[in-house]
Amino acid sequence: MKATGIIRRIDNLGRLVVPKEIRKVLRIKEGDPLEIFMGNDGEIMLKKYSPMADLAVFAQQYVDAVSQSLGLPVAITDRDSVIAVAGIPKKYMLGKELHRELEDVISDRKMIVARKGEPGFVRITVDGMECDGQVIQTIIAEGDAIGSVIVMVRDSSHKIGDIEQKAAAIAASFLGKQMEG
Repeated sequence: MKATGIIRRIDNLGRLVVPKEIRKVLRIKEGDPLEIFMGNDGEIMLKKYSPMADLAVFAQQYVDAVSQSLGLPVAITDRDSVIAVAGIPKKYMLGKELHRELEDVISDRKMIVARKGEPGFVRITVDGMECDGQVIQTIIAEGDAIGSVIVMVRDSSHKIGDIEQKAAAIAASFLGKQMEG
């Protein structure tokens, strides 16, 4: 843990303001859930909460199966980063921060089917690998957009069809139900 040099007081309602500079760096927006941890030496630590993190192991098994069935790379994200990936080396995407364009797709609850250069095509991660085409389906749980399923096409001759779209939709629906149950 590193000190920021910023000191804040707790108000009479027990609230603490997280400074704007820190919220910006950590990409914490109004309404984002934060998990509170207590250390043995009296520390309090706040961590941006991701309900999808609880499904990371399961999500990895799921993308492994979907990727193998489709023969295409598949990734699952929460609202901030890629939590599972299959069909490409994990170092290219796993744990990478989502690009603002993908964050907007998730927030807007869109489904994207696009080729590179077409309207609607979005960058997936800030510093990630490129793909030629994509199917992106938002994961909804209890009415909240909590992440996405992405089927990537890396071969320009591969036509994106109903199978890829249905696979992404089924995966997103299934993962959303897992979060609810």
